[in-house]
Amino acid sequence: MIPITRRIAIDEREISESFCRSSGPGGQNVNKVETAVELRFDVRNSPSLPDDVKTRLERLAGRRLTLEGVLIVTAQEHRSQERNRAEALGKLVELIREAAKPPPPKRRPTKPTKGSQQRRMDSKGKRGAIKALRQGKPSHD
Repeated sequence: MIPITRRIAIDEREISESFCRSSGPGGQNVNKVETAVELRFDVRNSPSLPDDVKTRLERLAGRRLTLEGVLIVTAQEHRSQERNRAEALGKLVELIREAAKPPPPKRRPTKPTKGSQQRRMDSKGKRGAIKALRQGKPSHD
């Protein structure tokens, strides 16, 4: 079992791995050894994830999610297959952790209080009176 949060853990059998040649660093090794890792995790049919986490994960995955609901995570940064494997698994766990966070509550817009409205109108009136005094008419002496 791979722990995600305190309440969520996914079974290793739910993840399938495939390896291919990497386009990353490695010199001549790149042409011979399959170091790139591609993890596949079936989000829609996973018994480990609650439904709300599944929907948020599908939204977060974006283009990494196939039409069948399979999440594909790739890693090819490192020269060794083991490090790429660990990085891909880390990416998957981080994505599921992000989806496990509940969305923030919606903001309810509030109305200004009567007192704040009255203070605003008073200050506008004072400001207007000051500006009216500045436009004093010149006397014709």
